[in-house]
Amino acid sequence: MVSLSTSTSHVCPLSSSAYNRRRPAERKVSVRCVSFSPREPQHTNPSEKSDNDFLALRDTRQRKWLKSTEEKEIQEEINSKIASRKAISTILRREATKAIIEKKKGPTNSKKLLPRTVLEALHERITALRWESALQVFELLREQLWYKPNVGIYVKLIVMLGKCKQPEKAHRLFQEMIGEGCVVNHEVYTALMSAYSRSGRFEDAFTLLEVMKSSHNCQPDVHTYSILIKSFLQVYAFDKVQALLSDMRRLGIRPNTITYNTLIDAYGKAKMFVEMESTLIEMLGEDDCKPDSWTMNSTLRAFGGNGQIEMMESCYEKFQSSGIEPNIRTFNILLDSYGKTGNYKKMSAVMEFMQKYHYSWTIITYNVVIDAFGRAGDLKQMEYLFRLMQSERIKPSCVTLCSLVRAYGRAGKAEKIGGVLRFIENSDIRLDLVFFNCLVDAYGRMEKFAEMKGVLELMEKKGVRPDKITYRTMVKAYRISGMTSHVKELDGVVESVGEAQVVLKKPDF
Repeated sequence: MVSLSTSTSHVCPLSSSAYNRRRPAERKVSVRCVSFSPREPQHTNPSEKSDNDFLALRDTRQRKWLKSTEEKEIQEEINSKIASRKAISTILRREATKAIIEKKKGPTNSKKLLPRTVLEALHERITALRWESALQVFELLREQLWYKPNVGIYVKLIVMLGKCKQPEKAHRLFQEMIGEGCVVNHEVYTALMSAYSRSGRFEDAFTLLEVMKSSHNCQPDVHTYSILIKSFLQVYAFDKVQALLSDMRRLGIRPNTITYNTLIDAYGKAKMFVEMESTLIEMLGEDDCKPDSWTMNSTLRAFGGNGQIEMMESCYEKFQSSGIEPNIRTFNILLDSYGKTGNYKKMSAVMEFMQKYHYSWTIITYNVVIDAFGRAGDLKQMEYLFRLMQSERIKPSCVTLCSLVRAYGRAGKAEKIGGVLRFIENSDIRLDLVFFNCLVDAYGRMEKFAEMKGVLELMEKKGVRPDKITYRTMVKAYRISGMTSHVKELDGVVESVGEAQVVLKKPDF
């Protein structure tokens, strides 16, 4: 190693003689005052006249500078007041626009609302998948005098309706877009096809695909096929997936990284490891389609979720040696896999590694480790992580609360569950059906039947309808305790209750 030493050079000041030689010669001006009477002529020599002219010029310039400064300050003050009035006016108009959007009391003229505020309100609702409110804002948008049809807005709305399983409304919006004179392009067809396929309307999706094939300007591409493939994989229609892949080869459309990652992830979740590995090998054979962190995470999740820890660790090393770096999702998968298989030592090693290299924990990370320590019965560590989570200003979710309730139920800590409920009362966490079912199961395990029955009242208060799982969990608890009369009472209720449409959020790892 080469060591570099730095030396500070001090520059000596110039000597006084050198300094004096370089100073300009001083000019001495002598002013002599001459007294005279009013009638006597003024006598001044040339030097005095020059000095007086200089002083007068300087005073004039100073007065002009002061005047211009004052004028600037006055103008700035005026501009500030005007800007303030404009800002207040803009704020008031925005508030009035929001009042109309939120169906509150506002001005009667709702056709001259601020474009920015209306578009922001529409974007917020689309992002939050609030499709009913988004369509209302869109209708308000179309009433504005400044409105012009925009294909991009229609595409975003159709995609949102597809995610919300509203294919009929997506089709209606598609027809309205055509009625407004918008040109249907490839992106619009793909969005509508996604809406059909997400809701299981595959015949409509295939019909639209054939329409795209027969058109000149809207030919399907790899993105179009990837959407269809993903929809079929979600319903485990692997034969349809193979037909789509063959259709892609016939049209000369090559799968991309997203297509392969979708296949690998689906095969892994279905525990079809042979197909998963063959897809990965096929992907590696492509020149312009290289594995990425998503490929690695899908593979690790498949083996780790199935308890194949050694295979998961082997794949992790191979992906790393090929230059693919892990991310926070990778570590969440490792933590979850080690936690569910009871490898708490390795789980702790991953936690230490994340802390050493400054990987910020997400809510998924906290949910994984809280659930792991809860399963292990380490309530002290679980509660510490829950407090640490709040100190990091990470808002707990229903998944977090389910892990706490489940752990306390196994440990027989009914008073701790009461603490969780008090925490919920002081928060704005929106509870879902899964949480209430966990709560019913926890009280049933502890034979707290009064509290278990009280959960139904709490569900009614929160606007959550019980499903068959709720009542079957109660029946199981009553049957274990030999309470046959309660079992017979609930048997009829179970049959009359419809299956709940529970939508579980996809883990972010």
